[in-house]
Amino acid sequence: RMETDYNPMELQNNTRFEEDSDYRDFEGTDVKDMRLEAEAVVNDVLFAVSNMFVSKTLPCAEDVAYINVETRERNRYCLELTEAGLRVVAYDFDQTDDRLQTPYHETVYSLLDSLSPAYRELFGNAILQRLEALKKESQS
Repeated sequence: RMETDYNPMELQNNTRFEEDSDYRDFEGTDVKDMRLEAEAVVNDVLFAVSNMFVSKTLPCAEDVAYINVETRERNRYCLELTEAGLRVVAYDFDQTDDRLQTPYHETVYSLLDSLSPAYRELFGNAILQRLEALKKESQS
């Protein structure tokens, strides 16, 4: 089951940036949105990693959420999700290392592509399967 071509969270977040001041009036709204965005990120790529989940140990704040991911190569990472994007903040679950200065990635796809050759292959295969299914649909 693959549904990576549409992410409703992306649409909601685009409007949130434009109307950010309106949401500031509702206490806790941004916290909920960042956690929801993190859950959407996880659901989007879970098929191509060994394990991935939003951290229950590290705090979600108004502007940040943390995601734990284990690649198919069995490497563990803790990712920070902010409006700037995603970046690795530690090389284990539920950790942050302030000394780590890793680059931000605009998408989870870009970040995982840089970390995991197995992810790259699985994601590419999933896209090919999706394209083949769309081709068959259009021919019938």
